[in-house]
Amino acid sequence: MKFGKQLNRQIEETLPEWRNKFLSYKALKKLVHRISSAPRSGNSAEAQFIRLLDAEIHKLNSFFVEQEEDFIITQKELRDRIRTVMETHGPTARRPSETEYAADMSSIRKDIVNFHGEMVLLENYSSINYTGLAKILKKYDKRTGAVLRLPFIEKVLRQPFFTTELVSELVKNCESMMDAIFPESKETAAKVEREAAVAAEQRIFRNAVAALDTMKELRKGSSTYGRFSLPPIGTQETLLLRPLQPPSPIPIQ
Repeated sequence: MKFGKQLNRQIEETLPEWRNKFLSYKALKKLVHRISSAPRSGNSAEAQFIRLLDAEIHKLNSFFVEQEEDFIITQKELRDRIRTVMETHGPTARRPSETEYAADMSSIRKDIVNFHGEMVLLENYSSINYTGLAKILKKYDKRTGAVLRLPFIEKVLRQPFFTTELVSELVKNCESMMDAIFPESKETAAKVEREAAVAAEQRIFRNAVAALDTMKELRKGSSTYGRFSLPPIGTQETLLLRPLQPPSPIPIQ
């Protein structure tokens, strides 16, 4: 499958509010074709192409940073919710019924699954948009005889949308939260796994799995694979698709 179709599939399967935030690959591809077809297009054509690329990178950066900020807030809210439920259920507080406690924790677990899936989507958003930039720059150089790709990709590697360390750390913290609230007993573990299976049917989780599938497919025989082509799939794949076993609790800090 060609990259343009893979990107379109990714966009169709992502969250609706994200769909206009991806790289405008089709518009860039049309511009490359127009530049390569026009005789003596010269420096002005290259300047036009770079302006469009810069505008696209600004769009990617703005969206990515906004999502990072939202994730930081969401993670704090989830930690506060867990702490509140734990304190309410503690020995010195009014002890709610087991049904009430289970309902509160089930709601938190489902929200964490969705939160985790959304962060995976953002990591894949970074990967697929980087891939699109690498491919369109390769196409531009091939069609025009220019040598724009390598210096421009060096610039891209320093952009916020490509710098996923913070999101990866948030994913790990989210994993710790999941570990902390999974019960240890076999009986309740079975119930948790059933609840997780229901949560896995939710939109964000399905979209995150679809995003990972798209990135795996991109790596099959990629003609642009190399130092400046496809970034590796990070720990998000292991975290998202790991078996749902009840690990030992980790204190919420």
